[in-house]
Amino acid sequence: MEREFKIKGLMMDPITNSPIVILQDVEKNTLLPIWVGIFEANAIALQIERIDTPRPMTHDLLKNVLLHLDAEVQKIVVTHLKDNTFYASIHLVFDGEPLAVDSRPSDAIALALRADAPIFVTEDVIQNSRNLTLDKAKLDPEEVKEWLENLRPEDLGKYEM
Repeated sequence: MEREFKIKGLMMDPITNSPIVILQDVEKNTLLPIWVGIFEANAIALQIERIDTPRPMTHDLLKNVLLHLDAEVQKIVVTHLKDNTFYASIHLVFDGEPLAVDSRPSDAIALALRADAPIFVTEDVIQNSRNLTLDKAKLDPEEVKEWLENLRPEDLGKYEM
């Protein structure tokens, strides 16, 4: 089973100085932080801010190749959390057939933003990660800030670079 998430934002881990993508469940308001590399965070930030670059970046190139092949990005899914590393897949339709391609979540998210494709996370990943469930009526911004500041990469998963 999968739940749809949206990007809540990007932040820097105050301890490791690594970027974190914060995903938020669209229905249950669960936050899921995923540590990413600086280049991937930049690619995500450029698309969130709708900043055009003079030449295609890597994820723009991938989107353009898929368009030329008449392949459609249907969704991306954060599928696994193993040994503190998140895994994802990009779900395409190519020649009328479904196709899933293994990916790092950061690359999948950067592509999903460019292709206007939804982001999903499996229940297994949600259960095996340290996440935060938000109650909108009782949401205290200071509690969220403190929770995010106290997160450690080893609690959630971090890309092996």
